[in-house]
Amino acid sequence: MNLIFLGPPGAGKGTQANLLVGTYGIPQISTGDILRSAVANQTSLGITAKSYMDAGSLVPDEVVVGIVNERLAADDCAAGFILDGFPRTVAQADALGGMLQGAGRSIAHVISFEVDYAVLVDRLTGRRMCRACGRGFHVLYDRPSVEGRCDSCGGELYQRDDDKVETIRRRLDVYDEQTVPLKLYYERASLLRKVDALGSIESVSQSIQNIVASR
Repeated sequence: MNLIFLGPPGAGKGTQANLLVGTYGIPQISTGDILRSAVANQTSLGITAKSYMDAGSLVPDEVVVGIVNERLAADDCAAGFILDGFPRTVAQADALGGMLQGAGRSIAHVISFEVDYAVLVDRLTGRRMCRACGRGFHVLYDRPSVEGRCDSCGGELYQRDDDKVETIRRRLDVYDEQTVPLKLYYERASLLRKVDALGSIESVSQSIQNIVASR
């Protein structure tokens, strides 16, 4: 079972992907996590990607496509995968289709997370990350026990550059300009399935489960 989660930043794709991982035993492949790891490790890819991520722009296709291609060839993807954050452009979708076709594979469903942008800004600007262990918190929905400190390790909490208001608005503009056309791309391929991402985690999860079970 090969799935794509499509939606703007903060729509809940990562949360729902984690739930499916536990249910079906297939990996979540988040290009955002891979790129942030490269940034933290100061790899050549990370240094190149950081300037784009900090500005809220998309990392160039040639960088992302190569990473995803290697990841999909890993043994744990043999039974399927959940792509979270890729593809983001029609060019990336074409590249993905070519990679999968060459391996005798295909996408089962493209699940589009529908959510109001005003809600996304509230979600993203409130996120805080631990500098030491990477655990995430939220100033409204998941507060730490001690303000500014991680519950797990006591590390300092901070706001990522790409979670600041100006950057978020730029990220949403980029999404509209370059990623929204993917809906039409996958709709024409009869693969697009829309879910209301403003519901509870449980209700969104049930909608996705219904889609997966319909295959």
